[in-house]
Amino acid sequence: MKDQHETSSMAEVEDIEGKSDFRQSMPDYVPDTEEEKKLVRKIDLYILPMMWVMYLLSYMDRTNIGNAKVAGMETDLDLDSNRYSIALVVFFIGYVLFEIPSNMLLARIRPSIYLPSIMFAWGCVTIGMAFVNTYQGLIGFRVGMGILEAGFAPGMLLLLNSWYKKSEQSKRFAVYISAAILSGAFGGLIAGGITSGLDGAHGIAGWRWLFIVEGAATAGVSLLAAFILPDFPSSTTKLNERERELAIARMTAEFMSTATDTEEQMGHLQALKLSLSTWRTWLFVVGYMAIVGSSTLSYFYPTLVEGLGYTGHMAQYMVIPIYAVAFVCTAITGYIADRQQHLRGYYLAGWMTVAMIFAVVTCAVYNLQARYALLVIMASGLWASNGLSLSYASISFAEMPREVRAISLALVNAMGNLAQIYGAYLFPDDDKPKYLMGFGVISGLCFTGVLSYLALQVLLVKPRGPTR
Repeated sequence: MKDQHETSSMAEVEDIEGKSDFRQSMPDYVPDTEEEKKLVRKIDLYILPMMWVMYLLSYMDRTNIGNAKVAGMETDLDLDSNRYSIALVVFFIGYVLFEIPSNMLLARIRPSIYLPSIMFAWGCVTIGMAFVNTYQGLIGFRVGMGILEAGFAPGMLLLLNSWYKKSEQSKRFAVYISAAILSGAFGGLIAGGITSGLDGAHGIAGWRWLFIVEGAATAGVSLLAAFILPDFPSSTTKLNERERELAIARMTAEFMSTATDTEEQMGHLQALKLSLSTWRTWLFVVGYMAIVGSSTLSYFYPTLVEGLGYTGHMAQYMVIPIYAVAFVCTAITGYIADRQQHLRGYYLAGWMTVAMIFAVVTCAVYNLQARYALLVIMASGLWASNGLSLSYASISFAEMPREVRAISLALVNAMGNLAQIYGAYLFPDDDKPKYLMGFGVISGLCFTGVLSYLALQVLLVKPRGPTR
């Protein structure tokens, strides 16, 4: 049965695309056959492992500047606190501004060409950062990296949305988010091994080797991705004709847009206007901004662990349990959400409520061990909400034409990441040790998220058929 996510704006979408009754074109489609299950496993093999590795490297490339800073870059490039903050922020300016234009291009270009190409380019930029000798040069490379990486995350969201049914997406988005979670858990340890093990090799400082090694890994993986990633269902060469027909039938059976490469496409401006005029797009923007803004709590991890008396590698080890619990909660949430699709909004509101309550309690608890335990639960709720919110947006935009859907997904991701800019200032040093401003703002953001997802749950009509 069709998930009833229909509004007046969706009726407009269907009129534009001319697909008011998808089922007429595939009257013989029978869901959940062995043939379909085999096809889904094949799609998973093409997309999930490659997507996971690509996102892991993307996340490490954007955050390795922090590891490079403590490994000697701060001294070599004469970075003070203000200069370092600017180097962080300029990445997200380009990242936010170019997400929508990038996805507008991807909607008309083969993903197997576009995504690996931008990945190869930002890998080369990462390598180039190893050879900067001035603060100005570092800023230039960070701007370039933000612009290039802008197309990856929303592009992957569009690719997942184009291949998987609504009942399959939450698990896959959980896999996607798990790459960022595990990067947070082990990225510091990997970076520490590179910077210490290669420091001085061939006369090159360890922090420079970090950019060289991780940039080379990114560029290398991008070459593999060009041969592994599939294109959209109607145009991929990874499947035979029967498999392509079944892949399209799977999506059309749930009234999900499956625009072909040969059909007439709306103009860029028309697609942009339709996306911006859809109310659900903006509710998802508000909800995701609340999640990402609250997730800047991760900036507090090292400070808390340091307060517990751990330093060096032990400090890194104490961060791992935070991400480990978050990984488990994210996986379980994604699995359950696919089986109870009509409750996604409630699950999100529930996790955000948990995070909000624990943030409020943290304002009144100053024992470091107790704060660590509270932090573990808060982080789990926010990470689990991250993946689920993206899959919820994805299925809610499913009926839109491809480029409108691409713009809407990019807008949600871009505006959410805008919170990274102001979120970096929530925990200033002069607020130690209570950090009341940071936890107070996080509790307020979580409350905003609760309201947004409850509103979406109520306003989006629930499915009429049985859930899986």
